[in-house]
Amino acid sequence: MLMSAPISDSQRIASLDVLRGFALLGILLLNIIGFGFIASAYVAPSLTIHSTADLVAWLLVELTAEGAMRGLFSILFGAGVVLFLGRDNSGRGWLHVKRTFWLLIFGLINGYLLLWTGDILVTYALCGFILFFVRNVSGKRLFISSCVIFALLTLQNAAMHLGLEYLEGSAEKVETLKTQGKPIPEDLKAADADWREFADEYLPSTQKISEEVGARGESYASAFNWTLEHNTEILLGSIWFIMLPDALAAMLLGMALFKLGVLQGRLDLTVYRNMAIYGMLVGLMINSYEAWGAYIGDFQILASFGPISPTYHLGRMALAIGWIGIIMLLLRNFKIGSRLAAVGRMALTNYLMHSLICLFIFTGAGFGLINQLARWQLYGVVLAIWIVQLYLSPWWLARYRYGPLEWLWRALTYGNLPQFKR
Repeated sequence: MLMSAPISDSQRIASLDVLRGFALLGILLLNIIGFGFIASAYVAPSLTIHSTADLVAWLLVELTAEGAMRGLFSILFGAGVVLFLGRDNSGRGWLHVKRTFWLLIFGLINGYLLLWTGDILVTYALCGFILFFVRNVSGKRLFISSCVIFALLTLQNAAMHLGLEYLEGSAEKVETLKTQGKPIPEDLKAADADWREFADEYLPSTQKISEEVGARGESYASAFNWTLEHNTEILLGSIWFIMLPDALAAMLLGMALFKLGVLQGRLDLTVYRNMAIYGMLVGLMINSYEAWGAYIGDFQILASFGPISPTYHLGRMALAIGWIGIIMLLLRNFKIGSRLAAVGRMALTNYLMHSLICLFIFTGAGFGLINQLARWQLYGVVLAIWIVQLYLSPWWLARYRYGPLEWLWRALTYGNLPQFKR
């Protein structure tokens, strides 16, 4: 049957909504660092850990959520593409292109107008255009393709890490030679310059920190100008060789898991039990290893720069698989998750709501509290937003068929106005 209208309530898959709601709320555990601190704080925890409470907050999130929630959300996006195109996807291609184009626009609005430096919607939209071309690939082949990309990304991380270790070592040699008054070879000078450029970007000086805080916290106009330059650099640079392949690999995995029936809860309970046990075991072991390395390394930039760790992708994706197993077991055994499902059904609205709320809390458009709260205090903001969305989302959906931005997205995609009120 050709699907030419938005999915109705009866066609929704509850497990996908619950997983999406869980991932959306979990992502805020990481995004709050980008909202509440300078941009580099996400990969340089030394900038934000100043007490035992900060250390505990960092450790709990690092072990259970860092990378995994983004991975889970990407998995669900891939599954959503398969669900949108349907079993008979003839005629759906143009709708998919329109839907993805408008997601791109939402992402640009989120990044530039709502001042969110960590927007993922633009990355997701770019991946969405690519996913159309693998829509009919079997689940098994998609799974293998995902594993191959993750293996390549792991090799890339290992190469980057080794390269940065070399640059750091070269910079130390340069300092030693300067102290001894000896000449410095040209190759060491070049390596030293490269290391200083890297360190200056991800572990900025007190002056640069002050400049960023001042710009983002002074007014909406100053925050907009700073974000305009920062986000444009991302769009022209790291999004293509870091963010996009990272998301694409997880989306291919999501397409595979959907086609194999995993995300719909169709498989035996033993499968989900094994996903929960082994996924969490592997993920927590690797994340603990990375966290311990950062701690004993006194949170030096290379020791604590998780996203370029050679073990990063294995740890975070194992944890994402573990969370899928746990949530599926809870759904099958206890029938819980109605509030999470409502959050997941309004994922676009709730995601942009994170940006809007934090815009007024942390930037110059509102209270300008960037870099003013302790790391552990930011999680009070997270908890408050969670409570609001867990109660507001089901209240809204009891009265309206869609979240406001979900309704707008559908209207733009299908070229008509879907029924809004119930």
